[in-house]
Amino acid sequence: MFQRRVVRASKFRHVFGQAGKNDQCYDDIRVSKVTWDSSLCAVNPKFVAIIIDASGGGAFIVLPLQKMGRIDKAYPTVCGHTGPVLDIEWCPHNDHVIASGSEDCAVMIWQIPENGLTLPITDPVVTLEGHSKKVGIVSWHPTARNVLLSAGADNIIFIWNVGTAEPMITLDMHPDLIYSTSWNRNGSRICTTCKDKNLRVIDPRKEEVITEIKAHEGSRPVRAVFLANDNILTTGFSRMSERQLALWNIENGTCIAQHELDSSNGVLIPFYDADTNVVYVSGKGDCTIRYFEITDEAPFVHYLNAFGSKEPQRGMGYMPKRGVDVTKCEIARFFKLHERKCEPIIMTVPRKSDLYQDDLYPDTAGPEPALEAEEWFEGKNKDPILISMKDGYVPVKNREFKPQRTCLDKRQKKNESGDTPLKGTSLNANSESKLDELVQEIKTLKATVASQDERIANLEEQMAKIAN
Repeated sequence: MFQRRVVRASKFRHVFGQAGKNDQCYDDIRVSKVTWDSSLCAVNPKFVAIIIDASGGGAFIVLPLQKMGRIDKAYPTVCGHTGPVLDIEWCPHNDHVIASGSEDCAVMIWQIPENGLTLPITDPVVTLEGHSKKVGIVSWHPTARNVLLSAGADNIIFIWNVGTAEPMITLDMHPDLIYSTSWNRNGSRICTTCKDKNLRVIDPRKEEVITEIKAHEGSRPVRAVFLANDNILTTGFSRMSERQLALWNIENGTCIAQHELDSSNGVLIPFYDADTNVVYVSGKGDCTIRYFEITDEAPFVHYLNAFGSKEPQRGMGYMPKRGVDVTKCEIARFFKLHERKCEPIIMTVPRKSDLYQDDLYPDTAGPEPALEAEEWFEGKNKDPILISMKDGYVPVKNREFKPQRTCLDKRQKKNESGDTPLKGTSLNANSESKLDELVQEIKTLKATVASQDERIANLEEQMAKIAN
Protein backbone atom coordinates (compact mmCIF):
# COMPACT_ATOMS: atom_id res chain seq x y z
CA MET A 1 0.00 0.00 0.00
CA PHE A 2 1.29 3.51 -0.87
CA GLN A 3 2.35 5.47 2.20
CA ARG A 4 2.42 9.25 2.09
CA ARG A 5 5.75 10.76 3.07
CA VAL A 6 5.09 13.00 6.06
CA VAL A 7 8.52 14.61 6.43
CA ARG A 8 10.15 16.31 3.47
CA ALA A 9 13.43 14.68 2.46
CA SER A 10 16.37 17.07 2.59
CA LYS A 11 20.02 16.63 3.47
CA PHE A 12 20.00 20.06 5.13
CA ARG A 13 17.17 19.42 7.60
CA HIS A 14 19.65 18.80 10.41
CA VAL A 15 22.07 21.66 9.82
CA PHE A 16 23.20 23.04 13.14
CA GLY A 17 25.31 26.01 14.16
CA GLN A 18 28.14 26.05 16.65
CA ALA A 19 29.81 29.18 18.04
CA GLY A 20 33.59 29.31 18.26
CA LYS A 21 35.31 28.94 21.63
CA ASN A 22 36.85 31.96 23.32
CA ASP A 23 40.32 31.23 21.95
CA GLN A 24 38.86 31.13 18.40
CA CYS A 25 37.37 34.65 18.64
CA TYR A 26 38.88 38.03 17.77
CA ASP A 27 38.67 40.14 20.94
CA ASP A 28 38.92 43.80 21.87
CA ILE A 29 37.82 45.22 18.49
CA ARG A 30 36.00 48.56 18.54
CA VAL A 31 33.21 47.66 16.11
CA SER A 32 31.77 50.68 14.29
CA LYS A 33 28.60 52.28 15.63
CA VAL A 34 27.44 53.73 12.29
CA THR A 35 23.68 53.50 11.83
CA TRP A 36 23.94 52.46 8.16
CA ASP A 37 22.44 48.99 7.61
CA SER A 38 25.51 47.19 6.26
CA SER A 39 27.02 43.96 7.56
CA LEU A 40 30.19 45.84 8.80
CA CYS A 41 32.28 42.74 8.12
CA ALA A 42 33.77 41.04 5.05
CA VAL A 43 35.53 37.66 4.97
CA ASN A 44 37.54 35.55 2.51
CA PRO A 45 39.69 32.40 2.91
CA LYS A 46 42.67 34.51 4.10
CA PHE A 47 41.38 37.56 5.97
CA VAL A 48 38.54 38.99 8.02
CA ALA A 49 37.92 42.75 7.65
CA ILE A 50 35.83 44.69 10.19
CA ILE A 51 34.72 48.35 10.08
CA ILE A 52 35.80 49.99 13.35
CA ASP A 53 35.28 53.22 15.24
CA ALA A 54 38.00 55.69 14.35
CA SER A 55 38.54 59.30 15.33
CA GLY A 56 39.22 61.82 12.58
CA GLY A 57 37.94 59.73 9.67
CA GLY A 58 36.97 56.20 8.76
CA ALA A 59 38.90 52.97 9.14
CA PHE A 60 38.64 49.21 9.05
CA ILE A 61 40.88 46.51 10.44
CA VAL A 62 42.13 43.52 8.41
CA LEU A 63 43.16 40.39 10.32
CA PRO A 64 44.60 37.11 9.00
CA LEU A 65 42.09 34.37 9.86
CA GLN A 66 44.60 32.62 12.12
CA LYS A 67 45.25 35.76 14.23
CA MET A 68 42.71 34.91 16.93
CA GLY A 69 42.65 36.14 20.52
CA ARG A 70 43.01 39.67 21.86
CA ILE A 71 43.85 42.28 19.22
CA ASP A 72 46.22 45.02 20.37
CA LYS A 73 44.77 48.53 20.36
CA ALA A 74 47.78 49.67 18.34
CA TYR A 75 47.17 47.08 15.60
CA PRO A 76 47.50 48.81 12.19
CA THR A 77 44.34 49.70 10.24
CA VAL A 78 43.31 50.75 6.75
CA CYS A 79 42.58 54.42 7.37
CA GLY A 80 42.57 56.49 4.18
CA HIS A 81 38.95 57.70 4.27
CA THR A 82 38.13 61.11 5.75
CA GLY A 83 34.60 60.05 6.80
CA PRO A 84 33.20 56.88 8.44
CA VAL A 85 33.44 53.72 6.32
CA LEU A 86 29.96 52.35 5.52
CA ASP A 87 30.59 49.21 3.44
CA ILE A 88 33.48 46.90 2.52
CA GLU A 89 33.75 43.90 0.19
CA TRP A 90 36.61 41.60 -0.80
CA CYS A 91 37.31 41.10 -4.48
CA PRO A 92 36.15 37.55 -5.44
CA HIS A 93 39.11 37.20 -7.84
CA ASN A 94 41.94 38.41 -5.59
CA ASP A 95 42.02 37.64 -1.87
CA HIS A 96 44.30 40.62 -1.21
CA VAL A 97 42.12 43.34 -2.77
CA ILE A 98 39.23 44.99 -0.90
CA ALA A 99 36.88 47.85 -1.81
CA SER A 100 35.42 50.35 0.66
CA GLY A 101 32.71 53.01 0.46
CA SER A 102 32.48 55.94 2.86
CA GLU A 103 30.64 59.06 3.96
CA ASP A 104 33.42 61.06 2.25
CA CYS A 105 31.73 60.20 -1.12
CA ALA A 106 34.73 58.13 -2.29
CA VAL A 107 35.20 54.46 -3.16
CA MET A 108 38.71 53.18 -2.47
CA ILE A 109 40.49 50.00 -3.57
CA TRP A 110 43.15 48.62 -1.22
CA GLN A 111 45.91 46.04 -1.63
CA ILE A 112 46.55 44.03 1.55
CA PRO A 113 50.07 42.52 1.98
CA GLU A 114 50.49 38.74 1.87
CA ASN A 115 50.78 38.30 5.65
CA GLY A 116 48.42 41.09 6.70
CA LEU A 117 49.15 44.61 7.93
CA THR A 118 52.37 45.57 9.67
CA LEU A 119 51.86 49.32 9.23
CA PRO A 120 48.70 51.43 8.78
CA ILE A 121 47.66 51.86 5.13
CA THR A 122 46.57 55.38 4.19
CA ASP A 123 47.05 55.37 0.40
CA PRO A 124 44.68 53.23 -1.69
CA VAL A 125 45.71 51.59 -4.94
CA VAL A 126 42.85 53.38 -6.71
CA THR A 127 40.34 56.04 -5.63
CA LEU A 128 37.03 56.16 -7.50
CA GLU A 129 35.40 59.58 -7.33
CA GLY A 130 32.03 60.42 -8.84
CA HIS A 131 29.37 60.24 -6.14
CA SER A 132 28.13 63.54 -4.72
CA LYS A 133 26.89 62.01 -1.44
CA LYS A 134 27.96 59.20 0.86
CA VAL A 135 28.63 55.76 -0.68
CA GLY A 136 26.77 53.02 1.22
CA ILE A 137 27.12 50.02 -1.11
CA VAL A 138 30.10 48.47 -2.92
CA SER A 139 29.72 45.18 -4.81
CA TRP A 140 32.20 43.35 -7.07
CA HIS A 141 31.06 41.68 -10.30
CA PRO A 142 30.88 37.88 -9.74
CA THR A 143 32.63 36.79 -12.97
CA ALA A 144 34.43 39.78 -14.60
CA ARG A 145 37.79 41.02 -13.38
CA ASN A 146 38.01 44.59 -12.00
CA VAL A 147 34.32 45.49 -12.40
CA LEU A 148 32.82 47.17 -9.32
CA LEU A 149 29.36 48.55 -8.56
CA SER A 150 28.87 51.41 -6.13
CA ALA A 151 25.64 53.02 -4.94
CA GLY A 152 25.36 56.25 -2.98
CA ALA A 153 22.90 58.46 -1.16
CA ASP A 154 22.76 60.53 -4.36
CA ASN A 155 20.49 57.68 -5.64
CA ILE A 156 22.96 56.88 -8.44
CA ILE A 157 24.68 53.58 -9.25
CA PHE A 158 28.09 53.66 -10.92
CA ILE A 159 29.68 50.57 -12.49
CA TRP A 160 33.44 51.10 -12.65
CA ASN A 161 36.31 49.62 -14.57
CA VAL A 162 38.67 49.61 -11.60
CA GLY A 163 41.71 49.03 -13.83
CA THR A 164 41.21 52.42 -15.49
CA ALA A 165 39.32 54.10 -12.59
CA GLU A 166 36.52 55.11 -14.96
CA PRO A 167 32.75 54.97 -14.34
CA MET A 168 31.70 53.06 -17.47
CA ILE A 169 27.97 52.93 -16.63
CA THR A 170 25.80 55.42 -14.72
CA LEU A 171 22.33 54.28 -13.61
CA ASP A 172 20.14 57.21 -12.54
CA MET A 173 16.72 55.52 -12.27
CA HIS A 174 15.97 55.49 -8.53
CA PRO A 175 13.81 58.32 -7.11
CA ASP A 176 14.98 57.73 -3.54
CA LEU A 177 17.68 56.08 -1.39
CA ILE A 178 18.97 52.69 -2.64
CA TYR A 179 18.85 50.07 0.14
CA SER A 180 20.56 47.09 -1.52
CA THR A 181 21.94 45.72 -4.78
CA SER A 182 22.68 42.17 -5.95
CA TRP A 183 24.25 40.70 -9.10
CA ASN A 184 22.77 37.57 -10.66
CA ARG A 185 24.99 34.49 -11.06
CA ASN A 186 26.68 35.50 -14.32
CA GLY A 187 26.55 39.24 -13.66
CA SER A 188 24.29 40.13 -16.60
CA ARG A 189 21.64 41.76 -14.39
CA ILE A 190 21.35 43.49 -11.05
CA CYS A 191 18.40 43.78 -8.71
CA THR A 192 17.95 46.78 -6.40
CA THR A 193 15.65 47.79 -3.57
CA CYS A 194 14.78 51.40 -2.88
CA LYS A 195 13.06 53.61 -0.32
CA ASP A 196 10.09 53.89 -2.73
CA LYS A 197 9.35 50.20 -1.76
CA ASN A 198 10.00 48.93 -5.32
CA LEU A 199 12.17 46.01 -6.34
CA ARG A 200 13.84 46.63 -9.71
CA VAL A 201 15.63 44.24 -12.04
CA ILE A 202 18.03 46.17 -14.26
CA ASP A 203 20.08 45.34 -17.34
CA PRO A 204 23.06 47.58 -16.51
CA ARG A 205 24.67 47.62 -19.96
CA LYS A 206 21.41 48.60 -21.69
CA GLU A 207 20.69 50.96 -18.77
CA GLU A 208 17.05 49.89 -18.60
CA VAL A 209 14.67 48.51 -15.99
CA ILE A 210 13.41 45.03 -16.99
CA THR A 211 10.97 44.47 -14.12
CA GLU A 212 9.62 46.69 -11.35
CA ILE A 213 7.62 45.18 -8.47
CA LYS A 214 6.23 46.58 -5.23
CA ALA A 215 7.93 44.15 -2.86
CA HIS A 216 6.86 44.87 0.75
CA GLU A 217 4.25 47.27 2.13
CA GLY A 218 6.24 48.45 5.16
CA SER A 219 8.36 51.60 5.18
CA ARG A 220 11.48 49.97 6.70
CA PRO A 221 14.43 48.96 4.46
CA VAL A 222 14.08 46.00 2.07
CA ARG A 223 16.95 43.68 1.07
CA ALA A 224 17.06 41.52 -2.06
CA VAL A 225 19.34 38.78 -3.38
CA PHE A 226 19.38 36.99 -6.75
CA LEU A 227 19.06 33.20 -6.58
CA ALA A 228 20.75 30.69 -8.91
CA ASN A 229 17.60 30.24 -11.05
CA ASP A 230 17.20 34.04 -11.43
CA ASN A 231 14.33 34.24 -8.97
CA ILE A 232 14.78 36.86 -6.24
CA LEU A 233 14.46 36.53 -2.48
CA THR A 234 13.58 39.67 -0.49
CA THR A 235 13.40 40.51 3.21
CA GLY A 236 11.24 43.41 4.37
CA PHE A 237 8.33 44.52 6.49
CA SER A 238 4.55 44.35 6.27
CA ARG A 239 2.28 47.35 6.77
CA MET A 240 1.99 46.25 10.42
CA SER A 241 5.82 46.21 10.75
CA GLU A 242 6.08 42.42 10.80
CA ARG A 243 9.27 41.08 9.25
CA GLN A 244 8.72 39.12 6.03
CA LEU A 245 10.60 36.86 3.64
CA ALA A 246 9.34 36.68 0.05
CA LEU A 247 10.28 34.80 -3.14
CA TRP A 248 9.65 36.45 -6.53
CA ASN A 249 9.47 35.21 -10.10
CA ILE A 250 10.83 38.13 -12.09
CA GLU A 251 9.70 36.78 -15.48
CA ASN A 252 6.04 37.42 -14.65
CA GLY A 253 6.50 39.68 -11.61
CA THR A 254 4.59 37.44 -9.19
CA CYS A 255 5.22 36.53 -5.57
CA ILE A 256 5.78 32.75 -5.35
CA ALA A 257 5.93 32.52 -1.55
CA GLN A 258 5.79 34.81 1.47
CA HIS A 259 6.54 34.09 5.14
CA GLU A 260 5.82 36.22 8.20
CA LEU A 261 8.73 35.84 10.62
CA ASP A 262 8.27 38.07 13.68
CA SER A 263 7.64 41.68 14.71
CA SER A 264 11.19 42.75 15.55
CA ASN A 265 12.49 45.99 13.99
CA GLY A 266 16.01 44.96 12.86
CA VAL A 267 16.62 44.92 9.10
CA LEU A 268 17.06 41.32 7.92
CA ILE A 269 20.17 40.64 5.81
CA PRO A 270 20.01 37.52 3.59
CA PHE A 271 23.14 35.43 2.82
CA TYR A 272 22.60 33.04 -0.08
CA ASP A 273 24.54 29.85 -0.81
CA ALA A 274 24.06 29.10 -4.52
CA ASP A 275 25.58 25.60 -4.19
CA THR A 276 23.09 24.28 -1.64
CA ASN A 277 20.18 26.71 -2.26
CA VAL A 278 20.13 27.57 1.43
CA VAL A 279 19.45 31.15 2.57
CA TYR A 280 20.65 32.34 5.98
CA VAL A 281 18.87 35.38 7.41
CA SER A 282 20.12 37.53 10.27
CA GLY A 283 19.21 40.99 11.51
CA LYS A 284 21.07 43.66 13.44
CA GLY A 285 20.13 43.37 17.09
CA ASP A 286 18.92 39.78 16.65
CA CYS A 287 20.32 36.87 18.62
CA THR A 288 19.44 34.29 15.95
CA ILE A 289 20.38 33.22 12.43
CA ARG A 290 17.47 31.51 10.63
CA TYR A 291 18.05 29.31 7.62
CA PHE A 292 15.72 28.28 4.81
CA GLU A 293 16.03 25.92 1.87
CA ILE A 294 14.74 27.10 -1.52
CA THR A 295 13.27 24.37 -3.79
CA ASP A 296 11.25 24.16 -7.02
CA GLU A 297 8.30 22.51 -5.22
CA ALA A 298 5.60 24.20 -3.15
CA PRO A 299 5.84 25.83 -0.67
CA PHE A 300 9.23 26.75 -2.28
CA VAL A 301 10.73 28.29 0.88
CA HIS A 302 11.25 25.67 3.61
CA TYR A 303 12.23 26.67 7.14
CA LEU A 304 15.12 24.48 8.35
CA ASN A 305 16.24 25.69 11.75
CA ALA A 306 17.68 28.61 13.69
CA PHE A 307 20.95 29.17 15.52
CA GLY A 308 20.44 31.15 18.71
CA SER A 309 22.77 32.82 21.19
CA LYS A 310 22.46 35.20 24.14
CA GLU A 311 24.31 38.17 22.62
CA PRO A 312 22.73 40.32 19.87
CA GLN A 313 24.73 40.80 16.69
CA ARG A 314 26.04 44.16 15.47
CA GLY A 315 26.94 42.82 12.04
CA MET A 316 27.77 39.62 10.19
CA GLY A 317 30.45 38.39 7.78
CA TYR A 318 29.89 35.41 5.46
CA MET A 319 32.72 33.18 4.25
CA PRO A 320 32.71 32.20 0.54
CA LYS A 321 32.18 28.45 0.06
CA ARG A 322 35.83 27.88 -0.93
CA GLY A 323 36.84 28.89 2.60
CA VAL A 324 34.90 26.23 4.55
CA ASP A 325 36.41 23.08 6.10
CA VAL A 326 35.14 20.07 4.09
CA THR A 327 36.67 17.58 6.56
CA LYS A 328 34.15 18.70 9.21
CA CYS A 329 31.12 18.72 6.84
CA GLU A 330 31.01 22.50 7.26
CA ILE A 331 28.65 24.13 4.74
CA ALA A 332 28.79 27.75 5.95
CA ARG A 333 30.80 29.95 8.29
CA PHE A 334 29.72 33.29 9.72
CA PHE A 335 31.65 35.92 11.64
CA LYS A 336 29.30 37.50 14.16
CA LEU A 337 30.16 40.98 15.43
CA HIS A 338 29.54 41.88 19.07
CA GLU A 339 30.26 45.27 20.58
CA ARG A 340 33.94 44.41 21.21
CA LYS A 341 34.37 40.99 19.62
CA CYS A 342 34.11 38.95 16.43
CA GLU A 343 32.90 35.37 16.92
CA PRO A 344 33.01 32.64 14.23
CA ILE A 345 29.87 30.49 13.87
CA ILE A 346 30.18 27.24 11.94
CA MET A 347 27.21 25.55 10.23
CA THR A 348 27.64 21.80 9.76
CA VAL A 349 25.65 18.84 8.46
CA PRO A 350 26.21 15.91 10.85
CA ARG A 351 27.56 12.79 9.09
CA LYS A 352 28.93 9.58 10.58
CA SER A 353 31.53 9.01 7.90
CA ASP A 354 34.86 10.86 7.85
CA LEU A 355 35.05 10.60 4.06
CA TYR A 356 34.47 13.52 1.69
CA GLN A 357 30.72 14.13 1.29
CA ASP A 358 30.39 15.02 -2.39
CA ASP A 359 26.60 15.54 -2.14
CA LEU A 360 27.22 18.50 0.23
CA TYR A 361 29.88 20.08 -1.96
CA PRO A 362 28.98 20.51 -5.63
CA ASP A 363 31.62 22.41 -7.61
CA THR A 364 31.70 26.01 -6.41
CA ALA A 365 32.77 29.35 -7.85
CA GLY A 366 36.57 29.66 -7.82
CA PRO A 367 38.79 32.75 -7.69
CA GLU A 368 39.58 32.82 -11.41
CA PRO A 369 37.55 35.45 -13.35
CA ALA A 370 35.65 34.18 -16.40
CA LEU A 371 35.87 37.53 -18.23
CA GLU A 372 38.04 40.62 -18.44
CA ALA A 373 36.37 43.96 -17.68
CA GLU A 374 36.48 45.07 -21.32
CA GLU A 375 34.76 41.87 -22.50
CA TRP A 376 31.90 42.37 -20.04
CA PHE A 377 31.38 46.03 -20.97
CA GLU A 378 31.29 44.91 -24.65
CA GLY A 379 28.30 42.65 -23.83
CA LYS A 380 29.75 39.19 -23.13
CA ASN A 381 28.39 36.99 -20.32
CA LYS A 382 29.95 33.91 -18.73
CA ASP A 383 29.07 31.78 -15.71
CA PRO A 384 31.62 31.55 -12.87
CA ILE A 385 34.57 29.16 -13.36
CA LEU A 386 33.90 26.31 -10.93
CA ILE A 387 36.41 24.40 -8.78
CA SER A 388 36.11 21.11 -6.90
CA MET A 389 36.15 21.13 -3.09
CA LYS A 390 37.24 17.50 -2.81
CA ASP A 391 40.72 18.18 -1.42
CA GLY A 392 39.73 21.46 0.22
CA TYR A 393 40.60 24.87 -1.18
CA VAL A 394 44.19 26.02 -0.75
CA PRO A 395 44.54 29.81 -1.11
CA VAL A 396 47.04 30.71 -3.80
CA LYS A 397 49.44 33.64 -3.77
CA ASN A 398 47.59 36.37 -5.63
CA ARG A 399 49.41 38.62 -8.03
CA GLU A 400 49.63 42.28 -7.07
CA PHE A 401 46.76 44.44 -8.27
CA LYS A 402 48.03 47.09 -10.68
CA PRO A 403 45.94 49.78 -12.36
CA GLN A 404 46.33 49.89 -16.12
CA ARG A 405 48.78 52.29 -17.72
CA THR A 406 45.90 54.39 -19.12
CA CYS A 407 44.77 54.96 -15.53
CA LEU A 408 48.23 56.20 -14.55
CA ASP A 409 48.64 58.36 -17.66
CA LYS A 410 45.26 59.96 -17.00
CA ARG A 411 46.35 60.93 -13.49
CA GLN A 412 49.62 62.33 -14.84
CA LYS A 413 47.67 64.59 -17.22
CA LYS A 414 45.52 65.70 -14.29
CA ASN A 415 48.68 66.63 -12.40
CA GLU A 416 49.94 68.66 -15.35
CA SER A 417 46.62 70.49 -15.69
CA GLY A 418 46.70 71.39 -12.00
CA ASP A 419 43.67 69.29 -11.02
CA THR A 420 43.66 67.21 -7.87
CA PRO A 421 44.91 63.74 -8.77
CA LEU A 422 43.07 60.62 -7.74
CA LYS A 423 44.83 59.32 -4.67
CA GLY A 424 47.16 56.34 -4.55
CA THR A 425 47.98 55.88 -8.24
CA SER A 426 49.33 59.15 -9.69
CA LEU A 427 52.84 59.06 -11.18
CA ASN A 428 54.54 62.16 -12.55
CA ALA A 429 57.81 62.51 -14.46
CA ASN A 430 59.71 63.44 -11.31
CA SER A 431 58.61 60.30 -9.41
CA GLU A 432 59.40 58.13 -12.46
CA SER A 433 62.96 59.50 -12.61
CA LYS A 434 63.31 58.85 -8.86
CA LEU A 435 62.13 55.28 -9.47
CA ASP A 436 64.81 54.84 -12.15
CA GLU A 437 67.44 56.18 -9.73
CA LEU A 438 66.32 53.70 -7.06
CA VAL A 439 66.46 50.79 -9.52
CA GLN A 440 70.00 51.84 -10.54
CA GLU A 441 71.05 52.16 -6.90
CA ILE A 442 69.70 48.66 -6.14
CA LYS A 443 71.69 47.24 -9.09
CA THR A 444 74.86 48.94 -7.79
CA LEU A 445 74.27 47.57 -4.28
CA LYS A 446 73.75 44.06 -5.67
CA ALA A 447 77.03 44.29 -7.62
CA THR A 448 78.85 45.52 -4.47
CA VAL A 449 77.45 42.65 -2.37
CA ALA A 450 78.50 40.11 -5.03
CA SER A 451 82.08 41.44 -5.14
CA GLN A 452 82.29 41.49 -1.33
CA ASP A 453 81.05 37.88 -1.23
CA GLU A 454 83.83 36.91 -3.65
CA ARG A 455 86.44 38.77 -1.57
CA ILE A 456 85.26 37.08 1.67
CA ALA A 457 85.42 33.65 0.00
CA ASN A 458 89.05 34.34 -1.12
CA LEU A 459 90.04 35.49 2.38
CA GLU A 460 88.46 32.38 3.95
CA GLU A 461 90.42 30.22 1.50
CA GLN A 462 93.71 31.95 2.42
CA MET A 463 92.96 31.60 6.18
CA ALA A 464 92.31 27.90 5.70
CA LYS A 465 95.69 27.46 3.96
CA ILE A 466 97.51 29.34 6.81
CA ALA A 467 95.75 27.21 9.44
CA ASN A 468 96.89 23.99 7.69
